[in-house]
Amino acid sequence: MVQAWYMDDAPGDPRQPHRPDPGRPVGLEQLRRLGVLYWKIKMFYEEHLHLDDEIRYILDGSGYFDVRDKEDQWIRIFMEKGDMVTLPAGIYHRFTVDEKNYTKAMRLFVGEPVWTAYNRPADHFEARGQYVKFLAQTA
Repeated sequence: MVQAWYMDDAPGDPRQPHRPDPGRPVGLEQLRRLGVLYWKIKMFYEEHLHLDDEIRYILDGSGYFDVRDKEDQWIRIFMEKGDMVTLPAGIYHRFTVDEKNYTKAMRLFVGEPVWTAYNRPADHFEARGQYVKFLAQTA
């Protein structure tokens, strides 16, 4: 959860937390009223889908994209610096770093950026239905 507080007025190193005593915490609702939005980004290893294509370019490091095949089995795709992958809307997938424990990736969008991930089960979305239909046509 977000940690925010009113700062003390003490001079000194700006790298210090400058928490007053007693503390004066600030919550998400107060930040929202100021126009500040905050998200805690989930670990991408949880299986999910998106309603739009996911285009990822690996800027540095390496990791694995796991995608489901027609029989619902995992296929692991190794990705490293310079690799790009496009995952179609509606495909269940997940991502993890490899043993080097470092990946720097960029997500590319067509149109307005949409970051929403829908954890499985998410079969009720039209994008999932269209993807399942695509799979049936490629059999």
